[in-house]
Order: sequence, then structure tokens, then C-alpha cells
Amino acid sequence: MARKGRQSNPEATMRLAGHLREFKRRFLISGVAFVVAAIGGFFLAAPLLQLLSAPLDELQASGLPVELNVTNITQALDVQMRIAFFLGLILSSPIWIWQLLAFVVPALRGIERRYVLGFIAAAVPLFIAGCATGWFVLPRIIRLFVGFTPDGFTAFLGASDYWDFSLKLVFAVGVSYVLPVIVVFLNLAGVLSGAAIIKGWRWAVLAATLFGAFVTPAGEVLSMFIIAVPMVVLYFAAAGIALLVDRRRAKRESALEASGAAA
Repeated sequence: MARKGRQSNPEATMRLAGHLREFKRRFLISGVAFVVAAIGGFFLAAPLLQLLSAPLDELQASGLPVELNVTNITQALDVQMRIAFFLGLILSSPIWIWQLLAFVVPALRGIERRYVLGFIAAAVPLFIAGCATGWFVLPRIIRLFVGFTPDGFTAFLGASDYWDFSLKLVFAVGVSYVLPVIVVFLNLAGVLSGAAIIKGWRWAVLAATLFGAFVTPAGEVLSMFIIAVPMVVLYFAAAGIALLVDRRRAKRESALEASGAAA
């Protein structure tokens, strides 16, 4: 039976092997791009860390004793390697995202292909905008936290902890800005209706407010609103797009039913 199936479809094994070769080739291209970008990122690690520590320089100028320190022998190299990995992932993203799309998109239908490309086209600028927002509120948050240092004490901040805190804040805000795009994608997939999205606006406002309060320190109300308000606006924009999609879908279905009844 196996021999007969192979004779009736002799190209099945070749098609699988071709896909594996294609995946291997695109994976190697992405890997090489990441390594090259990470090597470049290693030399940019020190300037980036200095840029991130700019709020500390402002605190020192205001008279608050605070210093960024390396707390163990290997931490300096460890921090630079982690920054290099992060920069390598970001700088090489146009290449590995394109390689991933080039591998997946040919297997999709026309409408699915448009959905995927549209999702990427909307998600990338929103993610960048979210990271920019996180970067904007970062100095205010650092100043607030370090400002609790009692008089006569010096705030010694570990470089690794400082980098982790900054990266998590910026990355978390960036990801939060992409969530409305996921809501629209679920609507296009038929999982969520526009009416359901609008109906859940109170939960969306509450979630955005809680997220803004979670990533910002207590008492920093302005930073919380800087993060939460754009998220709410994006949610309502996603709801509007979903309602428009539902309306077009309903018209298309009614037209098909009318043509079927006429036939």
C-alpha cells in the first residue's frame, strides 16, 4: 500500500524536502543577519546604556546622589551581551520578518495573505510608537523612584537591574499598543464581532488604566494617563474598524443570499 501511494504521488517526498530546504535556507539567512546585527549591537551597547542613564545625570545635577554601578566581575560583559542580543534582534527584524513572511505567505490564499501583510504593516509602527511612549515616561518614573532615597544616602543602581527595568517598561508599553491590532485580526477571522468589542469598552478602559498603573509607580498619575489614554483610543479605533468590517461582511452575505434566491 505504501509503495502504491508513493507511485500515485511520487512528488510528495520531494515537496516536503523542498520545503525543508527552503526553511533551512531562510533560517540561515535570518541567523546570519542576527549575528551580524548583534556584533554591531555590541559596539552600540555602551552608548545605549549611557543614553538610558541620562535621567540619572539629571538627578545628579539636581543634587541627588545616584550612581550606576557594575556590582560583580562579569556583570559589565553580561549587560553588554544582553544589549547586543536585544539590538541584534531589533536591527535584523526587517530581514527575519521578511524571511518568515516569504516562507509562510505563498502557502496562504489571497485574502489570508492580505490579512497577514496588513497585520504586520499596522503592528510594526504601533509597536514603535508604544516603545517611544515608554521611553518618554521612563525618566519620570526613574526620577520618582530614586527620589525616595533618604538624605545622606547614595543610590547605587546595578547596571543589569537598571537595564532590565528600562527594557521591560519600554517593551511592555510597545506590546500593549499592538493589542488593538490583534482585536481587529480576531474580528477579521470571525472570532469577535464589532458589537462585542464595543460592548466590552468598559473592561477595555479598566484594563488600560490598570496596565498604566501597573507599569508606572504609584502617584505618577500623568505617566499613567500618557500610557492608558492612547491604548483606549486605539481600542475604540479597532472597534470602529471591526464594525465597518462587519457591515461589509453583512452586505456581502446578503448579496450572496439574494443571488442564490434569484438562481
